Amino acid sequence: MAGIYIHFPFCKKKCSYCNFFSIASLKYRQLYFESLLKEIELQKDYLENELIETVYFGGGTPSLMSDAEINMIFEKLSKYFKITADAEITIETNPDNLSFEYFQKLKNTPINRISIGVQSFIDEELEYLGRIHNAKQSLQSIEDALNAGFQNISIDLIYGIPVKQTIPSGWEKNLETIFNYNVPHISAYALTVEPRTILDHNIINKKVQPVSEDLFIEQYNFMIEKMKEQNYIQYEISNFCKKDFFSKHNTSYWQGKKYLGLGPSAHSFNIASRQWNVASITQYSQSLQLNCVPCEKEILSIEKKYNEYVLTSLRTMWGCDLNFILSNFGEGYFQLILTESQKYLESGDLIIKNNSLFLTETGKLLADRITSSLFTSE
Repeated sequence: MAGIYIHFPFCKKKCSYCNFFSIASLKYRQLYFESLLKEIELQKDYLENELIETVYFGGGTPSLMSDAEINMIFEKLSKYFKITADAEITIETNPDNLSFEYFQKLKNTPINRISIGVQSFIDEELEYLGRIHNAKQSLQSIEDALNAGFQNISIDLIYGIPVKQTIPSGWEKNLETIFNYNVPHISAYALTVEPRTILDHNIINKKVQPVSEDLFIEQYNFMIEKMKEQNYIQYEISNFCKKDFFSKHNTSYWQGKKYLGLGPSAHSFNIASRQWNVASITQYSQSLQLNCVPCEKEILSIEKKYNEYVLTSLRTMWGCDLNFILSNFGEGYFQLILTESQKYLESGDLIIKNNSLFLTETGKLLADRITSSLFTSE
């Protein structure tokens, strides 16, 4: 089984914290679709005829696509790939351009899972993030999706926003609001200040408050407590769901399955190698006009495969399987992770259960530091 990711790089406005490739213009929209359809054809053999169990439209703002454009893409995909009848088909959406009518139109496409980039139900926080929707639109977008008959809905929230997100007021309000809708999946991310973003520039120039690590920790711990009370499963550090509502697509990344990325800047992985398309619509299109996929490729060494497995597996509820490391990477890597994990086992940040390593609640707060210390250098 494998997955397909389609990157739609257009937005109405670039959010202040975003470092994904996107442009705040629809100037090259038609050129993009022509090129994407060509890339689908050229990449038809990349997944070696494996069944496709997930398709994910990310961006950018894929909800700027019409139902006709989505169906056009699926018609092309279905011609060259075998998509299972029960495949999970997700589209990322933003509340500013959603309506009940749009969700009704999506019902006439293969889309069966909606991811809504709410981020917050507080106007001051949305303004800090550079979002162009307001709190009222956040609420309305969820209601419209539910009323249109979508049940598999995921909501994105951001915590650690230094604007009225004190406990219990701001962050508790965001969580309680989403719990009231009983949506089956929540992705909650700590606000990260990425280099060369608008947010980074605004903080450097003292236009907005900097992000506090103490606020992250306080709100993360508060969130974990509330998620447990509401019977959400934390199956990955930033992802929570009701029973049987895991994101199949994102889980396939963490479990090391093959995936094909289509569109400018999209990444692909076929176990042996990783490749990524150029982050430019014009270069992307010019190359495809010459029947050439505009990508760079990296053959993955055993060291990189080991590091990636440790990085992704430790973030999940399934943990890092020591037997898998022994059988796939050998005795040397098995001894390495046993040795390097010892101090975290002693500190209580890691535990071993059923011959797998797991982050504890305290360990999850140190996930990046712990996983990087278990890496091997090439």
